[in-house]
Amino acid sequence: MDNASRSERSRNIAIQAALVILTRDGPGGLTFDALARESGISKGGLLHQFRSKAGVLTALLQYQREMYGRFATDYLVKAGAKKRERTLAAQISVLRESINQPHSVARAVLAALVEDANLLEDIKNADDTHSKIIKKEAADPDMAMLRLAAARGLAYNALLGLCPMSSKQRDRLFERLLDEDYWSKTGSGGASID
Repeated sequence: MDNASRSERSRNIAIQAALVILTRDGPGGLTFDALARESGISKGGLLHQFRSKAGVLTALLQYQREMYGRFATDYLVKAGAKKRERTLAAQISVLRESINQPHSVARAVLAALVEDANLLEDIKNADDTHSKIIKKEAADPDMAMLRLAAARGLAYNALLGLCPMSSKQRDRLFERLLDEDYWSKTGSGGASID
């Protein structure tokens, strides 16, 4: 195996180990010592790969963007052609997926928030882009943004362990948020938030 392949393999192992640590121990538990123990990679090897905790978090956030980007694309290929509000449906589906993973990569956002909120700048920019597209696609932009905010609330409450609902109840609510016919009947008629 060449050096580039070995380096990429080590990076992926470290990212998966970091996700396990974030799930089990929370953001404060993500240290290079813990990452070395969990991944089986030397602390020196990890420091060479990431340089700092912010580097680990940046790699996790990049991994999250790529993984959820693929998930959204796959969702749109399978279900998107039938959706009027394609981007909104994809984003709600990504949020639902974020809480269905045993070691959710969405925890990287929470860890980055604790460590350095500036690490989330790329995610904020992507969210801004998605929001603009969602409003443009929607017959009722306010209702579309409300549905997105509700999905985010469900996801983050579940990730923080604060959601009093069962996973079955949450899934039912995600299905309701994805039901365009339901929302087109209850919409306010196209008002927009700026």
